[in-house]
Amino acid sequence: MLFDSSIRKELARSFGATLVVLVTVVMTMMLIRTLGQAAKGSVSPSDVLLVMGFTVLSQLSTILMLSLFVAIVGTLTRMYRDSEMVIWFASGRGLASLCRPLLRFAWPVVLIIGLLSLWVWPWSNQQVQQMREQFEQRSDVDRIAPGEFQESANGLRVFFIDKESLSADSASNVFIVDNTQGKQVVTSSKSARLQIQNGDKMAVLVDGQRVETKPDDAGLRISQFQEYAVRLSEGNSASAAAQLTKAKPTLELLGSNDIPEQAELGWRMGLPLAALNFVLLALAVTSANPRAGKSTSLAVALLAFVLYYNLMTLGQSWVGSGKMSMPAFVLGLHGTVLLIGGLALMARHYRWTPAQLLPRRNQGAAA
Repeated sequence: MLFDSSIRKELARSFGATLVVLVTVVMTMMLIRTLGQAAKGSVSPSDVLLVMGFTVLSQLSTILMLSLFVAIVGTLTRMYRDSEMVIWFASGRGLASLCRPLLRFAWPVVLIIGLLSLWVWPWSNQQVQQMREQFEQRSDVDRIAPGEFQESANGLRVFFIDKESLSADSASNVFIVDNTQGKQVVTSSKSARLQIQNGDKMAVLVDGQRVETKPDDAGLRISQFQEYAVRLSEGNSASAAAQLTKAKPTLELLGSNDIPEQAELGWRMGLPLAALNFVLLALAVTSANPRAGKSTSLAVALLAFVLYYNLMTLGQSWVGSGKMSMPAFVLGLHGTVLLIGGLALMARHYRWTPAQLLPRRNQGAAA
């Protein structure tokens, strides 16, 4: 009991330190990524911190899984290096007897991973999607700060306005550069106003000119106008778009037979199963060689994590493309990893080696 409590305390300290480091790294990466999306016009600059927070929350299940795996590997490596495992083996206990204290420590983390993957993951993705849709529903003129050049959402237009009017539906000194349909059109006008025509949001430019050039043509075409209407967005394009599969609740996925939704359901169900398998794999693959480097076991563990995680992603794509069913993916991948980890653990527990098994086969053949 004293050994169990001491190893759980050490696992808790290692898990907490690893979790803080990984969360910090992921938050930094998500902040850079979100700032890039805000610069491209995909996310509102005022929602950068919210989008970053929801994105990190959606990735928290993977972070917890990796933190648990690294904590167990690091703790066992330290015990091997300090000869504590030698004392444990000399007392008549095998490697498999460590499963109990490890699982007693890991089961709350696995439960939290399951809750995050089944409920928090779709909720956080839904919040991010709603903020992006609300921002995309705004017109290109609404996104522009007065006195600044800024690209449109699709990156094909550049706007500049000098907004002097107090009205939100009018602007003055409008400048637009449009690179669509294989030509560049530069439009400028003294004023503009917003109108809704047949459900589409239009910008009506007043008293301006339009300069059209083509890359394969040396000439240009100049025209002046009293009023010129530019379509900014379709009224029902964003609201008519289907909800992303990642943002759908798990209960809704359970009652669906759609292949992409079944792939998403298999991914969510596989995260807690993978966390349990990582506990077994950490115990099976961790070892320490005094002649090898201190980070050898950690490098092997990280390689196993990357391989397992990529197989989960590959299996999800196979289910989404219809190459295999969701139950076959879940049972095949996670069941196979569980079997391999269990066999490796028993081989190390009973110290099975090929040299010991071959003579047994030879003796059986001779008999």
